Amino acid sequence: MNRQLNAQTHAWLKVFAVSARHLSFTRAAEELNVTTGAISQQIKQLEKRLGFKLFLRRPRQLELTEEGSRLAAVVDEAYQAVGLEVKRLRSGVMSGIIRLRSVPSFLARWLMPRLPRLQARFPDIELHLLAEDSTISLRDVDFDLAIDLNDGQIPGFSITPLMEEYIFPVCSPALLRKHPPLRRPEDLAEYPLLHDVTAWRGSHDYAEWEYYLQAIGAPHVNVQRGYTFNRNQLTIGAATAGMGVAIARQTLISGELESGTLVAPFSERVATGMHYGILNSPGALDDPRVLAVHDWIVNEARSPVPLG
Repeated sequence: MNRQLNAQTHAWLKVFAVSARHLSFTRAAEELNVTTGAISQQIKQLEKRLGFKLFLRRPRQLELTEEGSRLAAVVDEAYQAVGLEVKRLRSGVMSGIIRLRSVPSFLARWLMPRLPRLQARFPDIELHLLAEDSTISLRDVDFDLAIDLNDGQIPGFSITPLMEEYIFPVCSPALLRKHPPLRRPEDLAEYPLLHDVTAWRGSHDYAEWEYYLQAIGAPHVNVQRGYTFNRNQLTIGAATAGMGVAIARQTLISGELESGTLVAPFSERVATGMHYGILNSPGALDDPRVLAVHDWIVNEARSPVPLG
């Protein structure tokens, strides 16, 4: 019985604290999502329990009695102390270092612009970011979380899919003005080509171009020529500079297409069968900090919020 009384008194004190802050039962009711009558009744019950009045009911506004004013100061201080301690406790759980490994292109072009939002959400978590391309074995790098482009089968790790990747050719408008029209895949013979040699785990130097042309029914086009790079962002940078035609990844190229810096000469976009996924070793998500960052990245990928 005493526990019930104490719990009830605690609830009444909460109502009193809100009412004292607003000096209005109506505004207190709005904040607590109850009726004004319910607020008034609970204050009366608290006054009865305490044995003294807390408010003077004036025609247009409430006024604290001397006892009410003194109690309000103590209750407000107590709630502030509780809130501060809760914040400290949460900060202690959601603080420390998280090691995040990612393929460089995804880190630079997708994750990096979103990191300020992660920093605002978890200001006491420190990310140690490591860019490693798909030629590096995941077993050779220590990490809490890793973002990789693969087919979803990495033995020894749990993978949460983020998004499927599609590829298609892009080039600068200036390049198109210097060469014959680029209307069909066969016309690529008149254009320099750009290659990402680390397109996905296990791919070879010309894999992206060969895969794309095979998928759209033009496998006879010779693509084993042109410049090669070991980073997707370098390949796209070369295309932006007008050096040739590159294979773009849909996930990472929207900014250039929207601005008109790059254009897509062909309409076909080909699914690679590869997905960006976030990986963790067994048991890693038992750490609430790691789980928080993991779930934040998954939510950003699946329910995208515009940048800016």
